[in-house]
Amino acid sequence: MEADRIYNFNPGPGTLPLEVLKEAQAEFLNFDHTGMSIVEISHRASAYDAVHSRAKADIKELMGLGDDYEVLFCQGGASQQFAMIPMNFASPEHKGSYILSGQFSQKAYEEAAFLNVGEIAASSKDGNYVHVPQQSEFDLDPEAAYLHVCYNNTIYGTEFHYIPLTGKVPLIADMSSDMLSRPVDFKKFDFIYAGVQKNLGPAGLVVVVAKKSFLETASDDLPTMFRYSTFCKKDSLYNTPPVFSIYMVSKVVAWIKAQGGLKEMEKRNRKKANLLYDVIDRSGGFYRGHADEVSRSLMNVTFRLPSEELEKKFAAEALEHKLGGIKGHRSVGGMRASIYNAMPYEGVQTLADFMEKFQKTNG
Repeated sequence: MEADRIYNFNPGPGTLPLEVLKEAQAEFLNFDHTGMSIVEISHRASAYDAVHSRAKADIKELMGLGDDYEVLFCQGGASQQFAMIPMNFASPEHKGSYILSGQFSQKAYEEAAFLNVGEIAASSKDGNYVHVPQQSEFDLDPEAAYLHVCYNNTIYGTEFHYIPLTGKVPLIADMSSDMLSRPVDFKKFDFIYAGVQKNLGPAGLVVVVAKKSFLETASDDLPTMFRYSTFCKKDSLYNTPPVFSIYMVSKVVAWIKAQGGLKEMEKRNRKKANLLYDVIDRSGGFYRGHADEVSRSLMNVTFRLPSEELEKKFAAEALEHKLGGIKGHRSVGGMRASIYNAMPYEGVQTLADFMEKFQKTNG
């Protein structure tokens, strides 16, 4: 680790590969011999077009998808997708169906409900979202416009470890915090979206990966920038896209490929997550994980300590050990270690060692 950097466990914006940051730094003033920075270059320039096209191609390659899928670059964050999805695909006759597994899936449902086109198929809200609903808990309308799931719940530290069966109902997933973190049969999804600031790049961009046939069913009776057809027809270049964010995502996905792809990412991420969960499970109750074991996230490890006073002390002392962003979300409390693709194993080992020492001193 660089001498003046910390291990960044923030949930989003999250840590990025140091190699990628150095590459961007090195070419920031003169991108691809244009004499301009990437943040100055026109989105119509051929030098940028190469970045745009390469990012799309690499994302589909990593996901194992072919020409029947489209990659779109949208703005407004995942929160805007919460509204765009029901606006484009749902109706009062065929409502969007939602699995509530955390705060962000709740917010997505609320946007659809506001439009009078949302319904709940399953929820783990009553148990404070300690698990993701299982297939047996679903009450899915076979005539629903789609089933929406949030695949990883950043706040609660839970994650889907199965792909919901939906019959003929299209499957939509918010993968903002675990996109490209492990192999998944992405072909079983009709529409995937991810705010990139958690696992793929800087804030300002949403990557949408969707079946072209599903995108063709989107409504055109909407303002221009709320139509998915606008992004499809203009290759996400109808207006100036977030060029720098796309450029950074292009570098991150190239880095993932160079590391060995999604199989290698999963291997690393499981090793990191298991290290922390082992410390929690061996602590005799000093550390208490929020998530049920069957739903534990590989990306966000959430846990409590015996008291709020100890939690405050833990967070303060962790930062002194160059372990940043460890404080949990206010709705859960405690601690949260976000261990995205770019978090090195050494960072997680440092945190695990600190947790064990902290327990010995304060247990």
